[in-house]
Amino acid sequence: MPESRNLQLVLSQRPRGVPTADDIQLRSGTIRPANDGEVVIKNQYLSLDPAQRDWMNDAVSYLPPIGIGEPIRSTTLGVVIESRHAGFRVGDSVLGLAANAWEEYSTTHGDALTRAEPAGDYPLHYHLSIFSGAMGLTPYFGMLELGQPQPGETVLISAAAGAVGSIAGQIARIHGCRVVGIAGSDAKCERLTGEMGFDAAINYKTTDDLAAAIAATCPERVNIYFDNVGGAVLDAALLNLADHARVVFCGAISTYNATEPVPGPYNYWQVLARSATVKGLLTTNYVDRFDAAIEDIRRWLDEGQLHFREDIVDGLENTVDAYSRLFSGRNEGKLLVRLKANQDEE
Repeated sequence: MPESRNLQLVLSQRPRGVPTADDIQLRSGTIRPANDGEVVIKNQYLSLDPAQRDWMNDAVSYLPPIGIGEPIRSTTLGVVIESRHAGFRVGDSVLGLAANAWEEYSTTHGDALTRAEPAGDYPLHYHLSIFSGAMGLTPYFGMLELGQPQPGETVLISAAAGAVGSIAGQIARIHGCRVVGIAGSDAKCERLTGEMGFDAAINYKTTDDLAAAIAATCPERVNIYFDNVGGAVLDAALLNLADHARVVFCGAISTYNATEPVPGPYNYWQVLARSATVKGLLTTNYVDRFDAAIEDIRRWLDEGQLHFREDIVDGLENTVDAYSRLFSGRNEGKLLVRLKANQDEE
């Protein structure tokens, strides 16, 4: 193995609000050698995702909280440099879905990893963006399995200019739906209706009555609401549901940094009034179908039906500042950190 130093970003205290450098600190540790069944990975790219903010809280979630002093859990793409697992060899490119961390090297059980195979002419790091559980696969299964779009239906998406929302809307459009996005700037709304092919977009920051704006833009009401935000945006959407609507609960980024208990949704009664269904989305429920889903996504890319953006930041030391972009709307696509010191040609 190379030098034993391993730079890591560790949780030094529970954040209150958007995490800062006081909450997540850069520390130098050592690379732990692999035990039986494990591999050591030289990370090349790190994924920055809203769900990680939830894992930083000392609260019940679908994964255990990150412990104080532990590196920030993450999905990473890297190369095996030591293997004591029969399924991996030195030199293999591997993906760890929420199994590794914001660090230069990860020592992980091989059963938690998948081999990252080349997908045609596309860069290997697409496995952390459009082919990943954090971007492409989440809206794929959320829209198709839980939303079940039908031609002619109206689909409303919050945080529609984000990595997940933009793909969810395009998948609905591919399946013949009328798609309306909610975003936080005129520029993002223009991108949705231009580059991403949405039928309409609403800037929630410039409307005094979001529920009325949705009603005006969705005159036949909303058949599928893909929720990435929660809070007041969810309440406005609930007032516009069609009969037998489907609400896909993908995330609630408006509440992740709350320092007090979050009320609501106030209009939850509309679920009953409209005979609607609400289903929570965990992409890990579909791991055995990832390969088939990636083939569909790759085909849509090849055909020019799917468009996306990446926002790649260089350097582990810039990760915390980059992460804050998710909560201010400053990111311009799927956020990744490229570890330049570890980077090889793909």
